[in-house]
Amino acid sequence: MSKGIEIRNLNLSYGNSKALNDISLDIKEKQVTAFIGPSGCGKSTLLRCINRLNDLIDSVTMDGEIKIDGIDINSTGYDVTTLRRNVGMVFQKSNPFPMSIYENIAYGLKIGGEKNKGKIDHVVEESLKQAALWEEVKNRLNDSAFGLSGGQQQRLCIARAIAIEPTVLLMDEPCSALDPVATAKIEELITTLKDDFTIVIVTHNMQQASRVSDYTAFLFLGDLIEYDETKKIFLNPGKQQTNDYISGRFG
Repeated sequence: MSKGIEIRNLNLSYGNSKALNDISLDIKEKQVTAFIGPSGCGKSTLLRCINRLNDLIDSVTMDGEIKIDGIDINSTGYDVTTLRRNVGMVFQKSNPFPMSIYENIAYGLKIGGEKNKGKIDHVVEESLKQAALWEEVKNRLNDSAFGLSGGQQQRLCIARAIAIEPTVLLMDEPCSALDPVATAKIEELITTLKDDFTIVIVTHNMQQASRVSDYTAFLFLGDLIEYDETKKIFLNPGKQQTNDYISGRFG
């Protein structure tokens, strides 16, 4: 069964302000897709459509279709809780819960009804290993998550997101608050995680997009200007507007 994401004729407005104009693209399974473009172009709005976070904003109107594994996530009766189990989210600013490192990871499992401590212990360890954090924290799992560095906190948030075994991982500028060393660790992590997850990342950093992604979508003022393999977008874009943005002529 495909774990890809199909987006068709997606329009979204905040009140009278149009944010996305007739967006259609296929996000491939177990690949990294980057959304790039200047501030206010619709990158984060599009990302938030994939786990229906825009539902929380009163003024939003939307039409079009988003399918994950062939299921329309906006269809009547589709359970948003199920969707958010399947689609993990990592935000721009790391947001660990005010609890221990262990409990941050265990939280989602417990909310989901898991009571077997052995199973929870195993998932906590495996998730922290997948997030390349286990060796750094294994002797202080009961310490507060707030004692971790910024980069470690962001990897903890990634571990927390993958602990409930989603199929899709969304990342909204996950490195923008981090120093270059922490950024390099997160980028390395993204590359390894795509073996298990379909990853979509919003980034302002074009070098980052070119390093970590397999596919890149360039958005401008709510329009999808171009979507293709990252190599092609950066080396031989099909549209002059893409070329101008990539080469720093605007944006």
